[in-house]
Amino acid sequence: MRKRELKNIQWSLLIIALILCVIGLVALFSATQESETEEFTKQLIWLGISLVVLLIMVFVDYEVLVKISPGLYVASIILLFAVLFTPQVNGATSWFDIGGFSFQPAEFAKPIVILFLTFIISKIQRDYKEDISRPTRVLLVLAVLALPLLLIAKQPDYGTATAFIVATALMMIVAGIDKKYIIITTLLIIIAVPLIYQFVLPEHAKSRIDIYLNPESDPRGAGYNIIQSKLAIGAGQLTGMGFLKGNQTQLGFLYPKTTDFIFSVIGEEMGFIVAAIIIILYVLFITNSLYVAKTAKDTTGTLIATGITGIFLFHMIENIGMVMGLLPITGVPLPFISYGGSSLITNFICVGILMNISSKRQKTIFVGG
Repeated sequence: MRKRELKNIQWSLLIIALILCVIGLVALFSATQESETEEFTKQLIWLGISLVVLLIMVFVDYEVLVKISPGLYVASIILLFAVLFTPQVNGATSWFDIGGFSFQPAEFAKPIVILFLTFIISKIQRDYKEDISRPTRVLLVLAVLALPLLLIAKQPDYGTATAFIVATALMMIVAGIDKKYIIITTLLIIIAVPLIYQFVLPEHAKSRIDIYLNPESDPRGAGYNIIQSKLAIGAGQLTGMGFLKGNQTQLGFLYPKTTDFIFSVIGEEMGFIVAAIIIILYVLFITNSLYVAKTAKDTTGTLIATGITGIFLFHMIENIGMVMGLLPITGVPLPFISYGGSSLITNFICVGILMNISSKRQKTIFVGG
């Protein structure tokens, strides 16, 4: 990589990601003290692997990644199909177990689908000189999205499936899709939501929505986790109860506290100040990601960066929202903080791609970088 490209890189993305990882490791260490520290050790290993993968992503031109994305997409679809035949874990068939480590293909599908969608949209606009708003082209994009979406929903993993929808919607808006599609889609969602709830969603998914609306209706059952989460966050007050001193955390009332509810652990033991700092860091991360999309050298880079930003934005809002009782529980991890190798590696793959895109800017841009 040339010196000019190194100067162009949006280093703030990596710095923020590492700060969040450190906070996550501290919370994870505390959350696993009453049982075992295996998860903490594994997360350190995953972080090391993630940094190596990030370096690869920084040095491999993103245009090359887009060119090979059709093959990656096919491989991803095969894995998403195969994982449906694995044993259920917490009611979902989302993981391959390999030598004591779990591998979640839906996580790795995120950047792959974004790259392949970019491949399709760019080809339509550049090679065929066609408007992305043409019905046949919109259907083509939706077909590319539908296959992984249906397989992920089948696991079931509705949180990750929603992240794909958010990313694709933002990419289509950036690609210049006609506003009438946005209006029509919004109306269809308004009409479809109650119908899906009534006739499509399985009982456990309905239960999550019902509990989101009224967790106190089943305080010892389905509403237990969210009630304990809100108690933990509230107990932390301004500065927290102290490291290793959180009642809900250390007495085992929070579950799963290393993944879905890690932000509750932070709120209880580190308090509002640290929790607010985390939210500020995420806002800065999203802002810098959008800046990469805005200053990319071409439409390809803009589309990729926009899709990745959509993934991070959804995960941040959904995870923090659900542990505070503001959004339904979907089980999506908090980026860079929640325990999970597949999630952590995927997050750093996305950061590496963003850094790669920023490095290809024509001029060194110092603002926000």
